[in-house]
Amino acid sequence: MTRRTRLIATGLEIVVPVALVVLWGVWSSGSGNYYYPPLSKILQSFRDTWLFSRVGSDVVPSLVRLALGYAIAAVVAVALGLLLALVPWLRRASDPIVQFLRAIPPPALLPFGILVMGVGDSMKIFIIAFVCLWPVLLNTMDGISGIDATLLDTSRVYRVSTRDRIVRVMLPAASPQIFAGLRTSLSLALILMVISEMVASTNGIGYFVLQSQRTFAIPEMWSGILLLGILGYLLNVLFVIVERRVLQYRLVLTCERGLVEIDVSHLPDLVIETARGVGIAGATACRRAAEDAEAAHSDAANSAVRVPR
Repeated sequence: MTRRTRLIATGLEIVVPVALVVLWGVWSSGSGNYYYPPLSKILQSFRDTWLFSRVGSDVVPSLVRLALGYAIAAVVAVALGLLLALVPWLRRASDPIVQFLRAIPPPALLPFGILVMGVGDSMKIFIIAFVCLWPVLLNTMDGISGIDATLLDTSRVYRVSTRDRIVRVMLPAASPQIFAGLRTSLSLALILMVISEMVASTNGIGYFVLQSQRTFAIPEMWSGILLLGILGYLLNVLFVIVERRVLQYRLVLTCERGLVEIDVSHLPDLVIETARGVGIAGATACRRAAEDAEAAHSDAANSAVRVPR
């Protein structure tokens, strides 16, 4: 992507939302409908409610539940997905159970959670973790199963330990698919956070939105919905930053066959240096090819090639 294209894309990301907000404000300025108040009134309610009188009582508890449920789901899903991918008979035996559990509609779990765990935070965290588990689990299994056999064979030939093979070969090679599952689960975590707080709860953003609707505090209800949208956007931005940081070692190299995208971050230095015979680029070759690609295509897509030191 050229600098000009990046500037245009960044400009669109800023201009389009601002234009929509302005359009919303103009369209709703003369609204006389009680249920669709003007944007100015919603923003006034947003300032009075969320800056910052209810942050400690509603926003913080909601984010803590979301973070705990999401973290539990991520850790369990990656570990379990790795195990099922490495043991084919276990994956085949557990597949009916996985498909059955992930097909259960999340709201249907609320009565079960309340009955077994009560109405406290543990129920809400369980609901979030249970629903967020499946996208990460399935993507981890597919990512591990789809690793190029050459990488695994090479690591075995050079007697890379099982631990290093898992940590430095399998998980990094499957990380793009794992992060795809994590991104899907992040949006599910936000949704389940709200749903779980609307039933038998005494605080949280979802509780506030529902109580505002029940008491006909319509501007406050809309301000809660607006806050949820802002939180979703900010969480997605944070996730993208982390994802790019973790997956920064994907290289675009120039070789005899043209442009080839490879991933060398998951290989131990010994394997990178000595595995040229099986088609894996050595560290020096990677660095030289990346420099050549950057010099020859400074305005092209691979001008920002990053090489691991």
